[in-house]
Amino acid sequence: MGPVDPAATPPPDVVNCHELEALARERLTPQAFAYVAGGSGDEHTLAWNVEAWSRIRLAPRFLVDVSSIDTTLRLLGHDLASPVVLAPTASHRLFHPDGELETVRGAAAAEALYVQSTLATVAVGEVGAAATGPWWFQVYIQRDRGFTAELVARAEDAGASALVLTVDLPVLGARDTDRRNSLGLPVGVEYANLRGLELVPDDLPPARRVYNPHLDPTVTWRDVDWLSSVARVPVVLKGVLRADDARRCLDHDVAAVVVSNHGARNLDTVPATVEALPGVVAAVDGRLPVLVDGGIRRGTDVAKALILGATAVLIGRPYVWGLAVHGAAGVKLVVDMLRTELEMAMGLLGAPTLADLGPDLLWDASGEPLR
Repeated sequence: MGPVDPAATPPPDVVNCHELEALARERLTPQAFAYVAGGSGDEHTLAWNVEAWSRIRLAPRFLVDVSSIDTTLRLLGHDLASPVVLAPTASHRLFHPDGELETVRGAAAAEALYVQSTLATVAVGEVGAAATGPWWFQVYIQRDRGFTAELVARAEDAGASALVLTVDLPVLGARDTDRRNSLGLPVGVEYANLRGLELVPDDLPPARRVYNPHLDPTVTWRDVDWLSSVARVPVVLKGVLRADDARRCLDHDVAAVVVSNHGARNLDTVPATVEALPGVVAAVDGRLPVLVDGGIRRGTDVAKALILGATAVLIGRPYVWGLAVHGAAGVKLVVDMLRTELEMAMGLLGAPTLADLGPDLLWDASGEPLR
């Protein structure tokens, strides 16, 4: 299969992200679909991530001129068409033959920022060569710091304008479905960015393994400083849930934080990300941009995140569904649907710009708008 033109007409019967999930299930192998769909443990947090957005009630203001609605923002030096960012997700060749190349094409067509994963199936240099829009690189620090520094340099040379350090995965999560399926990459597919990396062998049977050979469990705040010292671009921390950790970011040369529970794929029964968002926003007190991911499926979810103080949101599963169904055009379709729904929500809320999305647009428990 060759690359899909991102401008191609999307499936005409798809009008929201939920409908893409069912189509992706039909297109993917059961193992690949289970990998992207599943969470950890009993998947309580997986459900909460989505449900928590729906529990937040909006308080629209009316008789506001919304003849012009502006979703643009500036984020770490980039002018973006909307506050919808494509989160780092692994192994895109499980979902489309061209993998991350299609993803970065779709992101550019949607005027969206894409974050490539360390565990991509297309090398960072190839992604950079295909990119015509802004993109960041997500970092898993390896036990071999020299290899990690070299990978960071490759990403920067390829055009990555920021590094996103994922901090919430020191060990494996209890992903029962993946363990049951003995999930692995198909023959001929590899973690292209990790070619040549010597892994630490694990002699334990799969059911007893706690450590991931591609991750270093010794990473601490010292390594955040180390990464900033070798990087030529800003460093963003992804996986922050606690206010005290958010405050510590202010002392470690971090450019932004991402409130994330890794798509509920690591530690089950942590809170939904929207429940953690207000505490992180308060802790950084406007000194850093705060982004949030987890369970975002509608433009109203995006609006609620910004009302609660987020600068932007990241989406993962929805754009992977789009990638599986329609390649680059499917990725663009997802961003466009969320952007359109956000514009609708802003118009109906009486908020013509992102700056107008303030806490007075939330309904409190007493039945009155917040003041």
